Amino acid sequence: MVEIGNQATLNRHFSLQDVESFARVTGDENPLHLDEEFASKTRFGKRIVHGMLTASLISAVLGNTLPGPGSIYIEQTLRFLAPVYIGDTVTAIVEVIGLHEDKRVVLLRTTCINQESRLVLEGKATLAVPEETI
Repeated sequence: MVEIGNQATLNRHFSLQDVESFARVTGDENPLHLDEEFASKTRFGKRIVHGMLTASLISAVLGNTLPGPGSIYIEQTLRFLAPVYIGDTVTAIVEVIGLHEDKRVVLLRTTCINQESRLVLEGKATLAVPEETI
């Protein structure tokens, strides 16, 4: 049973292969992610991981762990606060902050931090969940 205050996390080290695979699957071939020379001339100084690849860790936690299988997104807000670089390790953290038991809806705080505990992404998610979840 999901309760307010429940938390779950997922860690992921982002490799160049992850970024290239994500670009291939999504079609997002922005040179900021794929071209070191181009990226070196930007405010970031080097290639960065796609923001939505970072955010996908949240989706993995929500669908696999908390609230878990059978859960489906209704809404997700995201604020990208700092870049994630190739080679970074990111931890996605979700925390239950509200329940609407009559509607079988769970509200969650969603955050991602890097290996230096720097907040790189924050938001909130609303999910519909199976009856046995709440």
